[in-house]
Amino acid sequence: MPGLLGKKIGMTSVFSAEGKNVPCTVIEVGPCVVTQVKSVEKDGYAAVQLGYEEAKEKNTSAPLKGHFQKAGTTPKRHLAEFTGFDQELNLGDTITVDLFADTVYVDVIGTSKGRGFQGVVKRHGFGGVGQATHGQDDRLRKPGSIGACSYPAKVFKGLRMGGQMGNKRVTTHNLQVLKVIPEHNLLLIKGSVPGYNGSIVSVLK
Repeated sequence: MPGLLGKKIGMTSVFSAEGKNVPCTVIEVGPCVVTQVKSVEKDGYAAVQLGYEEAKEKNTSAPLKGHFQKAGTTPKRHLAEFTGFDQELNLGDTITVDLFADTVYVDVIGTSKGRGFQGVVKRHGFGGVGQATHGQDDRLRKPGSIGACSYPAKVFKGLRMGGQMGNKRVTTHNLQVLKVIPEHNLLLIKGSVPGYNGSIVSVLK
């Protein structure tokens, strides 16, 4: 799907035409530069590689410097591939938030907030077991039994237990586009999107 890279700015709210207060997320989308055009004949598939956000020369490796010089652009911090653009794109072309001018719904891909190691109550919504009586004062937030002891005498794979929570690639589908502000490269999307403020996200048509 065609899309662009952007940065999550934060959340705010706007008033709709009916006078309702609608929560929304502000995303700075683009401008993105075409750094590579892949074709079926050469690469086996068709895609467009886009670069976003300026990077320092000293923090860019020599192979990447050559890659960006070939595209006629300065080094970029983030690269991503997108497919399905209507127009024909060439190296060095710049794509702005105007891509979403007539778009009603978008998908947003980001990395969710990392919560570290969490127990089953927070991670999976367990209700806890027992009550704080009869010697159970230290087991209110424990998962309880995790399997039979005689048969099959093992814990099944995929059992919901404590562990690392968050910090995963998350896609939020069908978010409504409330407003496009091209002069500031901003996109107002209804609802929330994954990630911290300032994190990099992909916005797909």
